[in-house]
Amino acid sequence: MFYRPFFLPVKVYLAMKFLQFVFTLLIISAISLNCRAEELSREQIKGLDEQVQDIKKDVLAISAELTLLEEKLLYPSNTQVSIFISVAKDSQYTPDAVQIKIDDKDVAHHIYSYKEVGALQMGGVQRVYTGNIRGGEHKLDVSVIGQQAGNDAYNSKKSFTITKKVGAKLVEIQLGSGSALIQIKER
Repeated sequence: MFYRPFFLPVKVYLAMKFLQFVFTLLIISAISLNCRAEELSREQIKGLDEQVQDIKKDVLAISAELTLLEEKLLYPSNTQVSIFISVAKDSQYTPDAVQIKIDDKDVAHHIYSYKEVGALQMGGVQRVYTGNIRGGEHKLDVSVIGQQAGNDAYNSKKSFTITKKVGAKLVEIQLGSGSALIQIKER
């Protein structure tokens, strides 16, 4: 007998048990098909295969819904904050690593690969953190290690104050923009 963890809502737990039941059913069906394969005609096998494919599609749809439900439960919009990293257009700055703190607590750090840097320089945006914070003002510390034009190593640290209100908070940290290496945009 499995017990529902205290942090897992009943709907999510029931959906997980349903998925477990469906997977068990698929395995039993596959075993029974192997045992009776010689007795079945080709049309029957095609019909069973189509049913299995339909069940797989249903399981994938339920799994996608479950993922969305889990995200809503873990990060409710009234406390959610998401932090994104981008590189300014035509910037000669190449980030190597970034570290982010909220209220002096490490929340994210990332070391960039060559492909990730290329994507950022072509206008890509990377979500580096999604979490929960209370409403009000919070201190956001950003530390960046990278290279400027001419392969000059560059370290930069900057602090910002962000204000969390009702609703999801989006913060974009833009690197290499103008005279300031680190700038933020709040939404």
